[in-house]
Amino acid sequence: IPGPAGGCRDAAGAADNAMEGGAQQSSLWEPPEQDGGPGERDGGEGLPEVKRSQPLFIHGSSRPPPQEEPRASSLPSIPNPFPELCSPSNSPILSSPTLGQGPPREGTSHVVKVFGEDGACRSLEVSAGTTARQLCETLVRRTRALHDHSWALVELHQHLALERCLEDHESVVEVQSSWAPGADSRFVFRKNFAKYELFKSNASLFPEVMVSSCLEANKSMAHSELIQNFLNSGSCPEVQGFLQLREAGRKVWKRFHFSLRRSGLYYSTKGTSKDPRHLQYFADLTESNIYYVTQGKKLYGTPTEFGFCIKPHKVRSGVKGLKLLCSEDEQSRSCWMAAFRLFKYGMQLYRNYQQAQARLSQPPWIGPTPLRSVSDNALVAMDFSGCTGRVIENPNEVLTAALEEAQAWRKKTTHRYSLPAACHSSPLSAAIHRTQPWFHGRISREDTQQLISRQGLVDGVFLVRESQRNPKGFVLSLCHLQRIKHYLILPSEEEGRLYFTMDDGQTRFADLIQLVEFHQINRGILPCKLRHYCTCVAL
Repeated sequence: IPGPAGGCRDAAGAADNAMEGGAQQSSLWEPPEQDGGPGERDGGEGLPEVKRSQPLFIHGSSRPPPQEEPRASSLPSIPNPFPELCSPSNSPILSSPTLGQGPPREGTSHVVKVFGEDGACRSLEVSAGTTARQLCETLVRRTRALHDHSWALVELHQHLALERCLEDHESVVEVQSSWAPGADSRFVFRKNFAKYELFKSNASLFPEVMVSSCLEANKSMAHSELIQNFLNSGSCPEVQGFLQLREAGRKVWKRFHFSLRRSGLYYSTKGTSKDPRHLQYFADLTESNIYYVTQGKKLYGTPTEFGFCIKPHKVRSGVKGLKLLCSEDEQSRSCWMAAFRLFKYGMQLYRNYQQAQARLSQPPWIGPTPLRSVSDNALVAMDFSGCTGRVIENPNEVLTAALEEAQAWRKKTTHRYSLPAACHSSPLSAAIHRTQPWFHGRISREDTQQLISRQGLVDGVFLVRESQRNPKGFVLSLCHLQRIKHYLILPSEEEGRLYFTMDDGQTRFADLIQLVEFHQINRGILPCKLRHYCTCVAL
């Protein structure tokens, strides 16, 4: 029937066919032409109402009506004839957005800028679920740095002089989205040897005077055993001690006695009283982040240099809302910071440490275990000490023979550690230490202390630098008991041979490499062995 009625009946019939045909008919659905529907082509002025069915309005978008989606989900998958040009999900099956097939795509990628300690910047494209550990592993591969679990991503707010180390499981994109627009905030990629130190030297990190209430409640347990039980259970011991608190809206600091309990952080308004009437609730640690204050005296007028800050999530910028605290020494601050981390993350922190240890035990290669050659499988231990060789079958004897051979090899190569002759003194041998990652050249004493402090005040953290007072000397800077000590290394010459010493010639070394390798195995005159060297990588 021509005219508007015919156009309407054609649209109604199309609707009936679509409803009766089910998903099979909807798969052939196409958007209408740009010049309008059937009614418009017939020249009608309007579409009259039809009682038996309503017209199916087909919109010119690439997505079907919502009621058709459940039927479309039952359609068979369409094989992709070009698998090399497949979707980002790397699936050889085409997933049309109009059919609603396949899992929903993750959010769009984000760009994260990471800075090195030298100020260089690198931009990385990451997904929304990328964690701090995954980003660190990517940077380690790209910079070809030595892989260990001490690499960390640090959140730095320069305008507030605040910084903290992100935990391995934290989402980088979530942290970046919490920054205020235009704020001077950034991520810094660097070493942090103190990140998991609480699981290695827990007894020294929690002094007895700061966990005395727990010791009184568990008198039958030793101090180290008690702390280890707390760590194994993923809980935090009750910590208490005096802290300096900055009053809100003022630059006045007052000393209060704080207590960290299971219900939160409190301070006493009357001395060291634990009476509930005198305890004042201070902060919700689960909805806050804990930061180190790097320039406390300059920006906030802290009484000491050991300040830290509790920053609630709702505080995006500015000093208002920050809860500034200050401890009397570094040991007290480290104890509070470790306790806050345990209180907030609990067992997740211990799982991060276990996963980091498991990654270190994995082989350095990626992929399946490489096959050994036939010649490797045919190797056996032999003893050639007698007239004829014999196969050693006893495993204990094999180990003893290997140790004896290694000792004999060391005796043959003692010329490497002997004092070089005058003819061997060349500019290349005298400057070979410059290629080592622990050598930092002409760095000042103040910059050295800041670098070691940033990378973790852990026993054995060290670096070697040139002396500013003695033009021919060097300085070994070492951290011990959260304090940085400096040892002068002087060159000397005897019978035309050059050597280096730290004890007036009693112990001599051919070069700085030998000096460092010796003190990595033996303590010597140092208070502890050299364990971790400070290093900076170029992004």
